[in-house]
Amino acid sequence: QETWQYEDELGNRLGQKVTALDRVGIYVPGGLASYPSSVLMNAIPAKVAGVKEVIMVVPAPKGVLNPLVLAAAHLAKVDRVFTIGGAQAVAALAYGTETIPAVDKITGPGNKYVAAAKRAVFGQVGIDMIAGPSEVLVYAEGEAQDCADWLAMDLLSQAEHDRIAQAIFVTTSEKQLEEVAIEIEKALAELPKADIARDSLKNRGALILVKDREEGMAVINRVAPEHLELSVDNPDALLDSIRHAGAIFMGRHTPEAIGDYCAGPNHVLPTSGTARFSSPLGVYDFQKKSSIIYCSETGSKPLAQTADILAQHEDLEAHARSARYRYQS
Repeated sequence: QETWQYEDELGNRLGQKVTALDRVGIYVPGGLASYPSSVLMNAIPAKVAGVKEVIMVVPAPKGVLNPLVLAAAHLAKVDRVFTIGGAQAVAALAYGTETIPAVDKITGPGNKYVAAAKRAVFGQVGIDMIAGPSEVLVYAEGEAQDCADWLAMDLLSQAEHDRIAQAIFVTTSEKQLEEVAIEIEKALAELPKADIARDSLKNRGALILVKDREEGMAVINRVAPEHLELSVDNPDALLDSIRHAGAIFMGRHTPEAIGDYCAGPNHVLPTSGTARFSSPLGVYDFQKKSSIIYCSETGSKPLAQTADILAQHEDLEAHARSARYRYQS
């Protein structure tokens, strides 16, 4: 976004000055889950926004750091990298230490301790969101082009993330529901992270049969999923009915896995139902806006009269007099 101004017929000007943040900190997982893609998804929009300095923190268990994470940091032009993780890394970014500079905003995913730390320091610094476990909701209607093994693997692509990840399948077809359940079991027999995926499905997974499309849309909006796949012939026909979702993957050739890496939009998305009121991470998250207000001598008079009246009713006499001087002079 860019700075803009508007001038009315009396010469008053209103607008917004858009300014990039000075310094941001990005948290990148580096323990059980090490994701170079998370570096790109956080650092690139920060740099596009014009942030002067991007600081990255990443845990290095036993002194080992994923070389792909460092390569991604180099490509995304991260300014400084510190090998520290967990809640203490968030605290260091928020308050600063002798070696780690304090930042203006912290973004990026982490475990429950990182999420709790971000919640605790909010106010001292800005944060992107309180991210929970990864989620996907796949919706289908048993159409001829559907492939049960594709749908099953799309669900498992989230389930393998974490034992408390959420994978939900919603369909209007009982036959399709049964076919997908069978394909899930087949895939679990040979997936490397089958144990994690199986626990995830047991803990938070669901296969839901709905009576019609309308009920399916109601379930989607109730869940407000992080990732929503519309595996139907005409996904555009459903778009107006969807009010709450972090990212919407349109059609059966658009798996969520593409969105994780290279589709274009950010993969840092609202989770745990927060898509009801929040948005994906973007360039706008690394900018702030200042209101611009200019009143001409002529244009200030009617505004000052209005302000005078309101201030009197709020029993703020200095406010009233300050405004009054502008139209009685």
